[in-house]
Amino acid sequence: MKAAPAQDPRTASRYAMIHQVLRDAITEGTALQGLVLLEAPLAELFGTSRVPVRKALDLLHEERLISRFDGRGYLINPLGLDIEPLRLPLSHVHLGLAHGEERVDTRPLGERIHEEIGSALLTCITFGHYRLDEQAAAEHYGVSRAVVREALMRLRDRGLLEKEPYSQWLAGPLTAREVTEDYELRACLEPEALRQSAPGLSREQLQAMLERVTQAQQAEHCPEETIQRIEEDLHQHCLSGLQNRKMAALIRQAQSPMIISRIFSRLLGIGADPAMLAEHRLILELLLHGAFDAAALNLKEHLQRARQRMLQRLKVLSVVPEQDLPPYLSKIS
Repeated sequence: MKAAPAQDPRTASRYAMIHQVLRDAITEGTALQGLVLLEAPLAELFGTSRVPVRKALDLLHEERLISRFDGRGYLINPLGLDIEPLRLPLSHVHLGLAHGEERVDTRPLGERIHEEIGSALLTCITFGHYRLDEQAAAEHYGVSRAVVREALMRLRDRGLLEKEPYSQWLAGPLTAREVTEDYELRACLEPEALRQSAPGLSREQLQAMLERVTQAQQAEHCPEETIQRIEEDLHQHCLSGLQNRKMAALIRQAQSPMIISRIFSRLLGIGADPAMLAEHRLILELLLHGAFDAAALNLKEHLQRARQRMLQRLKVLSVVPEQDLPPYLSKIS
């Protein structure tokens, strides 16, 4: 039998990933022979809809690795034997995946799609203006449009997308003017938000935030996830006690600078800025000592300095080659 070409389950389409994982388990003999495969349990196991599962099962059936029988679903039966159906709850163990579960993404479907589309947008918005096709995204990920739409609404709240009156989803371009305006807005609102929220922050919370900054300062390389967590600590969690909902919404929508930090780290592999870490550390230490006004003043100064650093980073990104994008994104300008 001709072997199917190997695919990286992390980058392949959803149905291809499911097909490859099941195919490997069957051909390597780790999945139970005669096990009944049903669409719904497999969809739940892989954290997806039934559509990509059905396509993966069709491929396995064409390869004669699974067979039909007098009942619902398929049997794992690569040798084409006359065997009794083995009806067991589908699990990693029964499919022979107990030692390779990292290949099976079981996060909630909406969360995974939100993250994957967000990652694609972070890759493109510094290179121009893009249109996102909702139906094409649903087909690409093998999910319903409702799942994609929910993810897009959340990404809009993060400032990564906007919805046009004619129902088009648009992303970018991320410009120096937008970055400057966002910083100006944040420099006006965040210090006051910190003054109001700081008394409600626990000492344990602040110490944990400070420890993350200290560890990042001591590390040789600070990964993207750590940089994002440090930024969120100061600019989101420390402000979470703000009662003015309109102020909170404006702050959430002015997050283009944090987007640039993630793009910079992802495309160029450059870690945290030492100046940023030092400024965050000072503000957190002031909060731990109860010097809330001083912390707010230093937050304002931090944002003013960060604006210049971020504009320099935007210039660097302007000369980075454009990246490959999924088919649901098309460049407008």
